[in-house]
Amino acid sequence: MTNMSLPDQPAADTTAPTRRQVRSWALWDWATQPFNSVILTFVFVSLYLVSDAFLPPEVAALNEDGELVCSRAVDAATAYCQGLSDLSAWYGWVTFAAGILVLLLAPVLGQRADAAGTKKRWVMGGTIALALMQFALLFTFTDPVFFWYGAIVVALGSVASEIAGVNYNAMLWQVSTPKTVGRVSGLGWGLGYIGGILALVIVVVLTQFEWFGMDTSNGLAYRLIALGAAVWTIVFALPFFFFVPEAPPHPERPRVGFFRGYVVLVKDIGALFRTNRPTAWFLIASAVYRDGLAGVFAFGGVLAAVSFGFSATEVIVFGIALNLVAGVSTIIAGRLDDRFGARNVIVWALAILIVSALFVFFFREGGKTIFWVGGIILSAAVGPAQASSRALLARLAPGDMQGEIFGLYATTGRVMSFLSPLLWALFIGAFGATHFGILGIVIILAIGLVLLLMVRLPRHERIADIG
Repeated sequence: MTNMSLPDQPAADTTAPTRRQVRSWALWDWATQPFNSVILTFVFVSLYLVSDAFLPPEVAALNEDGELVCSRAVDAATAYCQGLSDLSAWYGWVTFAAGILVLLLAPVLGQRADAAGTKKRWVMGGTIALALMQFALLFTFTDPVFFWYGAIVVALGSVASEIAGVNYNAMLWQVSTPKTVGRVSGLGWGLGYIGGILALVIVVVLTQFEWFGMDTSNGLAYRLIALGAAVWTIVFALPFFFFVPEAPPHPERPRVGFFRGYVVLVKDIGALFRTNRPTAWFLIASAVYRDGLAGVFAFGGVLAAVSFGFSATEVIVFGIALNLVAGVSTIIAGRLDDRFGARNVIVWALAILIVSALFVFFFREGGKTIFWVGGIILSAAVGPAQASSRALLARLAPGDMQGEIFGLYATTGRVMSFLSPLLWALFIGAFGATHFGILGIVIILAIGLVLLLMVRLPRHERIADIG
C-alpha cells in the first residue's frame, strides 16, 4: 500500500476552540450513548424486544415455569425457543435494512454537508430524530403485533444516530488542533462510555427498587426506560446545539442535487485512491478491525450469559464495569494518541484485544473470574482503538472532504459489518459450543491489524507517530 500525496488539512481558524466548545462537542457522545448501551445492547432490545413478551401467548406459556434454557440441545427444539430465535432473526433483518439505508445515505449527505457548511444542522436534525424514535418506543406494548413496530423504530433510530454521527465526527477539527485532536476525540468517546455507565446504573437502581411500587405490566418499565433515554438525549445535546459553531462551507466542493451527489461520490472515491491512497486503505483496514471491536461488545453479553453462566443482573453489572473501564482508558489514551501517534495506539490496542480474547478462550475453565479479567482488559483496549481511529482519520482526510470521508467511514464499517457475526456463527456451528465464537472475532481483529500495518501514512502523520 503505497504512500501518495498528502491530504490538505482543514483551513486554519484564527480563533482557537474554547474549552466550552470542546466540552459541548464531547457531550454529544454522552447524550446519545444511552441509545447504544441501554436501548440497543443491554436492556431494551436484548431483555424486552426479542423476549417472550412478543411471542404468541400459547407459545410463551410453554416456558411458564422459566426452566427452559434455549442454549441446551434438549430445549432448543421447542416451539418456545424457535419463537425466540425467529424474533432475533427478524430483528436482524430489520437492522440489516437500516444498515443499507446508512450505506446509501451517509457519504452523499456528508458530501452535501461539506459543500454547504451544514454539518451542525445535520447533527441537530439527526439528534432530534433519534430522540423522537426513542420517545416512540414508549408505545411498544407487549403484544406480538407491536414487535415489528418496535424493531422498525429502533432501526430508524440507528439510522438517525449514524447520520448525525457522521457529521459530528467530521466536526472534530472545529474543536481541536493538530496537537489536541487525539485527546479531544478520546474525551468524546470517554464521556460516551461514562454516560452509558450512569444510564445503566439508573436502570439497575430502578429495577432493584422494583420501580418504587409502580405497576410495570404491559412492558411499562422498558417503555419508560426508552422515554428516559429520549429525554436524556435532548437535555445533554443542548450544549452542542448552543455552543459548537457551524462549519463554514467549502466553495471548492460542488453543490449538486441529491442524486447527482452519487456521481460526485464515485468520482471522489476514484480520486481518493489516486491522490490520497493512505486514506482509502485506512478506510478499508479500519472497517475490518472496527467490525471486530463491535463484535466484542455485541457478543460479550451472550458469552457472559451462555458460556459463563452470568444472570441478567450480572450481565448488566458486567456492562457497567466494561463501560467504566473503557471510558477512563479512552480519555487517558487520547493523550497518548497526541504524544505517540494515533496508529501506534490502535496497533497496541488491537494487539491487547487479540491476546486477552485468546486468554479468555484458553483459560475459560476458570469460570467467571477469567471472563471478568479478560473482559476488563478487552474493554480497556476497545475505547482507545475507536477514539484513535477517529483521530487518525481526521488527520488523514482532505480538509474539504471531512464530512464525506466520515460518511465513507460509516459506510465501509457497514459494508464489513457482516464479518464478525459470520465468523462467530461459523465457529460455533463447526465446533458446537458458544465460546468458539471468540476465535471468529479474534480472526477479524487480526486481519484488521495486519491491514493497518500495511498502510503507509503520509509524512505528517508519521511525525505525529514519533511524537
